Formats: sequence, structure tokens, C-alpha cells
Amino acid sequence: MSKFLPQKRKLLEEVFQKASNDTPEKSFNGISNHLERSLKDDYNIILSYKSFETYYKTIVEKDEDYNIKTIILDDLSRYLEYDSFRDFCLDWRTIEYAVSQTLSKIVINITNKPIFNIPDIFKKNGLGVLEMTFVLLMVTGGVFFSNNKNSGARGLISNWDPIAVDKPFMYWDGDRYMATDSSSFGPQIDVIPMDKFRFKYFKKITRPDTLNATNSMGKVWYDKTNNNVEFFTSYGKHPVNDKALKDVSEHILNHYAGYQQSDSIEVE
Repeated sequence: MSKFLPQKRKLLEEVFQKASNDTPEKSFNGISNHLERSLKDDYNIILSYKSFETYYKTIVEKDEDYNIKTIILDDLSRYLEYDSFRDFCLDWRTIEYAVSQTLSKIVINITNKPIFNIPDIFKKNGLGVLEMTFVLLMVTGGVFFSNNKNSGARGLISNWDPIAVDKPFMYWDGDRYMATDSSSFGPQIDVIPMDKFRFKYFKKITRPDTLNATNSMGKVWYDKTNNNVEFFTSYGKHPVNDKALKDVSEHILNHYAGYQQSDSIEVE
């Protein structure tokens, strides 16, 4: 596997997501054409939609590497408002992303089929049943091999409970993460591996009217999508649209926070 394959995959996914958010087009071809025009008109970047299609289908859909020139990776990173591809890579955790991708494949095989199938990722790396079982135990805390009948309703614990971080999974509940176990697996909830830092510190600020330059600069991050701004108490990715959050600025605070906003809990 290429050293930067996960980073390139994530970059292409975020570029495509941003382009799809900025156009009413729904087809891949329509979104790619919109991206080509946006890159040229707004960033003076020349990249044909056919080239982007090749990159995306090879790296994202086929999970195969493709030699993309460094200057193109830098240009696509600029489209996401990073200075370079290196800055983009530094802004997210490669290991965390790889583990979450692995877990998603494991969960699909376990929960949706009556017979346990070995995920392709293990086959490619030559892992046998014993090695795979060991990996499952490490990343899930043994949850697939236990049945805790005393877990309560759906096994959910709020992040105010000191034992919450002992749960192997969590999910976004609109303004904060909730801890859970395998009892919550299902299409109605997007369950992800427990991240103790995000679980404890990452929350949506539901009272933007309390924010100002004094209490927010360097302490608050935001996402702006479709002219709607949301504020959060930690850096990272938006829990719903997966966009990288940005450091809040006085301009954003002046226009989207402060006393004129009154629809949402204070920074905790």
C-alpha cells in the first residue's frame, strides 16, 4: 500500500463532498464538472473533470493507489482551504481513519450476515482466524464476544458518567457524543469507535449568543455549510458532514455569534 494512500483517499472524499454541497447536481459527472469550473474560476486551478474522475474511482472506489502529482494534491488541498497537502495530512489522524475504515468492514460482516465472513482487509494482509480474533478483541474490547444483559436501554451512557469511556463505541446525539456498546448497532444510528478525547471535549455550542472574541478565540471551532454556521468546543471533523472544522475568527463571531444569536448551551 502506498504510504499516502489513506490521505489521498480522504482528500478526494472531502473534495467531492464539498463540490456536491455547492451544486444542485446529483450525478457524479455533474458534480465533477462543477468542481472543474469552481477550481478554474475561484482558485485558478486547471484540473479536468475526467482526471478527477480517474483519481476518485481508482483510489476511493477501487481502493487502489494512483500516482497523483504533488502539485495537484496541493491544489486540491487549497480547494479545502489548506495551504498544502502536507497541512491537510497534519489535520487529521491517519491511524484513527484507518481503524475506523477497518471497523466499518468488520461490523458490516458481523451484523448483516448469518455466517461470519473474513473481511478482505485481513485476506490481503494474510491474517488468519486467530490473528483476526485478536484484532477484533483489541478494537472492540471484546464486545462482539459478550452479551451484557445488564446494559440498560440500548446500552447508552451519557458522557457525564465516569464509566462512559469504558464503552467501546459512541454516536453523535445532536450536540454531544453518547457512549454505547454493540447493542446499538443498526441503520438508525451511526456508531463509531470510542474516541476518549472527542467524547469528553467535543460538543456543539448551542448558545452562540454567549460567544465573543474574549472567550472564544483559540478555544472555539466552527463549520459553515450552506450559510449555516455551527460552533464546537474542540478541533476535528464535523460529526455529520465530516468537514474539517476551522478556528473561529472575529469576522465569524461578529456575523454569526454574539448577542444577536439566541437559539442555542454555553461553552462548557
